[in-house]
Amino acid sequence: VQLVESGGGLVQPGGSLTLSCAASGSTSSFFIMGWYRQAPGKERTMVARMSVGGAIHYADSVKGRFTISRDNAKNTVALQMNSVKFADTAVYYCHASSLPNDYWGQGIQVTVSS
Repeated sequence: VQLVESGGGLVQPGGSLTLSCAASGSTSSFFIMGWYRQAPGKERTMVARMSVGGAIHYADSVKGRFTISRDNAKNTVALQMNSVKFADTAVYYCHASSLPNDYWGQGIQVTVSS
């Protein structure tokens, strides 16, 4: 299984950015797909995740600003990031899970800067 992220880059505070992730190598939908992020010197933390049934969880810091969506048939997941803040600067990782297996993308940089 391979997860490939796209859509990262530089964005100004208050702006928007959409991250996309495509999974290949799996013949079935993942139970969980989502996004994590890791800022310099900090631990990797969950940003948003969505189950195959549609249950969604967001980190408190992104509620109301970020929206996760997925296409189960295509095994893709996206993260719409609105009203971004300096604190959103991090490497964002796509994650997919179907127990007992966990899969991670290589990570993509998002930098919020004026």
